[in-house]
Amino acid sequence: MSRKEHHDEKLVEELAYHYKEILRLVGEDPEREGLIKTPVRAAKAIIDITSGYRQNPLETARKAIFEHAGSRIVIVKDIEFYSMCEHHILPFFGRISIGYLPKGKMIGLSKLARIVDNFARRLQVQERLTAEVCSLLTEALPNDGVIVCCTAEHLCMKMRGVEKQDSATTTFDHTGRFSEDASLREEFLRLLDRC
Repeated sequence: MSRKEHHDEKLVEELAYHYKEILRLVGEDPEREGLIKTPVRAAKAIIDITSGYRQNPLETARKAIFEHAGSRIVIVKDIEFYSMCEHHILPFFGRISIGYLPKGKMIGLSKLARIVDNFARRLQVQERLTAEVCSLLTEALPNDGVIVCCTAEHLCMKMRGVEKQDSATTTFDHTGRFSEDASLREEFLRLLDRC
């Protein structure tokens, strides 16, 4: 068994213990047939859901930056993501669209999706997730501007509290020429609708 596997096994064991106690505290019998393996399954799930803490988004981005002399704007639309609200530890999920103005370089398209996952797979708030993706790309990629649009649904609003089933939240962040020029932001939004 490798050191990492031993560490993961120990982490699963510790988390499973706490999930078992949570089951007991909410009034369940963690020894009943349907729940015997639930603490271990929940432990493995939370490790996966929070894998972003063990990833370096800047390193992810820098693995796929290439020379580029073309496009006025590059847009990757509707990158789906799943995250956990840091306030209630309940899921929120949606789509992020990213645009950037290349400055002699471009980033491999799949890396944009990986960067979104690097940040989404942590305890998050949507506003920070949007800003982190925008800031990281601004730092990692030579560009004249980055814009990020995120629309998500939050189970902390749907299944508890105000229980508003049809609500969605949209957040934006932008840098460079997207911040300076409203017509560029409008072009980005028009292209999102058209594509």
